[in-house]
Amino acid sequence: MSNFMETIQQVEASISQTEEFQQLKGAVEVVRNDDEARTIFTQFRNAQLKLQQMQMQGEELQEEEYFYFQKVLQLAEQNLKIKALFDAEMALSRLIDDLNRSLIRPIQSIYEGL
Repeated sequence: MSNFMETIQQVEASISQTEEFQQLKGAVEVVRNDDEARTIFTQFRNAQLKLQQMQMQGEELQEEEYFYFQKVLQLAEQNLKIKALFDAEMALSRLIDDLNRSLIRPIQSIYEGL
């Protein structure tokens, strides 16, 4: 088991060395250092969290909440610094998806032929 944990720690360290991770880290720093971008991003993130919470509780989005979320999303997408952050998040997400597929492959192989 300790060998497995060492491997996990190696993967963790490797991820932080990837270009995708470094791009995201830089993009976050750019947004953090720009008051307007940071404010818009914080509003977007808070709205996103509220939306997720409502969905988990089975609540429906009210019309005014929907329009607010759309407005915040539009502002975020129009801000080039935030857009760069979103693009960097997507690139890292694709890398993690590849990793997940690799991790699941041995489990999937168990079920082959059933």
